[in-house]
Amino acid sequence: MFLGRHKATLPTPDQALAGRDRPVFQGDSRHTVLGTSFTGPFPAGLETAVFGLGCFWGAERAFWQVPGVHTTAVGYAGGSTPNPTYEETCSGLTGHTEAVLVVFDPAKVSYERLLQVFWEGHDPTQGMRQGNDVGTQYRSAIYTTTEAQAKAAAASRDAFTGVLAAGGFGPITTEIAPAGPFYLAEEYHQQYLSDAKNPHGYCGLGGTGLSCPVGIATAES
Repeated sequence: MFLGRHKATLPTPDQALAGRDRPVFQGDSRHTVLGTSFTGPFPAGLETAVFGLGCFWGAERAFWQVPGVHTTAVGYAGGSTPNPTYEETCSGLTGHTEAVLVVFDPAKVSYERLLQVFWEGHDPTQGMRQGNDVGTQYRSAIYTTTEAQAKAAAASRDAFTGVLAAGGFGPITTEIAPAGPFYLAEEYHQQYLSDAKNPHGYCGLGGTGLSCPVGIATAES
């Protein structure tokens, strides 16, 4: 019964696949567009953020184009299975969503700007899907790495909720939670839509056409 509904239901930890000790990423960790390492260690003063907004190919491309972003990588976040493969994640039995790790310089780009890219880059009202891509691995998610990020993410969600409602969209279904382990995806997924790998590659990720307010971090942060 669980296997029949796995595309729309997250597994509990005891239902999740066992996974493995060895990372599935094995390859060159140099970003094919930015030329920086995406496995770290990262230069002092940089921050990390994790976003899930559907197909991670197009999502990663959206973030590496933002000035002030040091590096990006795609992987799996928010689930229970250690070091899952792409196929396992797509089965719905790991609990992970396709996600992007964004390493950025807060002196050059704000976290709020990254939140704007996130909200405007997909439809955060669709639950366990994104467009024609259906399954728990396509759910919308923000995994925060600091308390300031958590406050800013919640504030941005609340601000965008009204914009979406005025535009005729339903409630936001985005998961906002503290970041857990981020498991790098296989080498061939990294920077998949770069000119060096797939210059004519296509990813159907798209937003609602509505603009998200920026500069909406809480006064306490």
